[in-house]
Amino acid sequence: MSKHSKFSPWIRERAVRLVREQRSEHPSLRAAVESSASMIGGTSQTLLTG
Repeated sequence: MSKHSKFSPWIRERAVRLVREQRSEHPSLRAAVESSASMIGGTSQTLLTG
């Protein structure tokens, strides 16, 4: 069974781009995800699993 995302492809692409941009500014992927999540108004858990 495939997992369906409740987010549009555009939102997913934006989140991935933000994490990649933030990665160079943070010591870990987790920190970059948390920073990106706050920028788009979500949670880090949503970005990690969404």
